[in-house]
Amino acid sequence: MSTFRPCSLITGASSGIGRAFCQRLADQGHDLVLTARRADRLETLATELRERCAIAVTVLPFDLADPATPRLLCDTLTDRKLHIDWLVNNAGYGVPGTFAENDWTTHAEFLQVLLNAPTELAWRLLPGMRERGYGRILNIASLAGLVPAPPGHTLYAAAKAYLIRFSQSLALENRAAGVHVCALCPGFTWSEFHDVTGTRNKMDRLPGFMWLSADEVARLGIAAVERGDAMHVPGRVNRTIKAVIQLMPDRLALALSARQAKRYRNTKL
Repeated sequence: MSTFRPCSLITGASSGIGRAFCQRLADQGHDLVLTARRADRLETLATELRERCAIAVTVLPFDLADPATPRLLCDTLTDRKLHIDWLVNNAGYGVPGTFAENDWTTHAEFLQVLLNAPTELAWRLLPGMRERGYGRILNIASLAGLVPAPPGHTLYAAAKAYLIRFSQSLALENRAAGVHVCALCPGFTWSEFHDVTGTRNKMDRLPGFMWLSADEVARLGIAAVERGDAMHVPGRVNRTIKAVIQLMPDRLALALSARQAKRYRNTKL
């Protein structure tokens, strides 16, 4: 009988989809490494998971907006002799407003968290996965990376589109080595995301059938990466949106995106 117990690193673990992944993977018997900025939330979650699932949970509070963090985080893992089998690159957020009205520091930190950090973490942890012949990398992208980008939150869709293409290439490069890579592309998900961006009042006007719970997104994401899917769009509604948009002429799809953005973006356009 196998005694192998995977160890999973989840970024942005303190809330939303990240927290749901922690709970799901803990229920499957994974040891966990949790990282996010809010140490108090991580410690509370870690205590809950240790007591409920009898697993090892390591809390490493780090800020991924700091370019030095991915290296420091991986060095800490090495020092503690923690070998990561699952990497869930979940940390992310949105920057409200248009590109020009935000300062460059804001944009640079956003790109560090959503682009540079997940890419570097994958690069640093992938060799160990390949050497052991087993690994799973889940990059939490978005349906936004598959449809025309609306005004406002200007870099968000672009960053998610990058994660999708990056994941697809990485999946093809590493499948034969026993490492599965998947870009998970959820649509509207119940979490704190829209509270942080100040769009909760607009989002609550959208019909309930358009939403998925964070737990459902995590469940479907785990199943997708285990199957070896290089990309997965969870939810029938989201897959329908993707299919319809891809059939439209570009000009029409972009015009529709711009019009619909007024329902859920805070912009001055």
